[in-house]
Amino acid sequence: MATQIFVNLAVNDLDRSIAFFTKLGYTFNAQFTNEKATCMIISDTIYVMLLTRTFFQTFTEKEIIDAHQAIETSIAISVDTKEAVNEMVDKAVAAGATIPNPATDYGFMYQHSFDDLDGHHWEYMWMDPKGIPEQLG
Repeated sequence: MATQIFVNLAVNDLDRSIAFFTKLGYTFNAQFTNEKATCMIISDTIYVMLLTRTFFQTFTEKEIIDAHQAIETSIAISVDTKEAVNEMVDKAVAAGATIPNPATDYGFMYQHSFDDLDGHHWEYMWMDPKGIPEQLG
């Protein structure tokens, strides 16, 4: 069995988050969806659990940050082309996301990002493995 990753994110309004990510083209696993959480499918091995803040809090004693005010992680997802990067960001903006930074183009790598409705930072990137410089930096 391939290793899977489940990213867990606290959201303020689960239905609103589901509607947002549906506009980006994502689907959800109904078996793991109820009024407290949903399982968003990124790929065959990558999933994002969107959890209501109250439900998320049951898994930790730490404070859940307001992702509009602070950042703990950046979720980076690769796509097949530069155009696909821009398409995802454009869809996100049309659905209500904000753009924290302009796109960056390193020649061999192109990336653009958005903050979702809850402030979580998403980055879409394309990379040409043949174009990676031998030494970065």
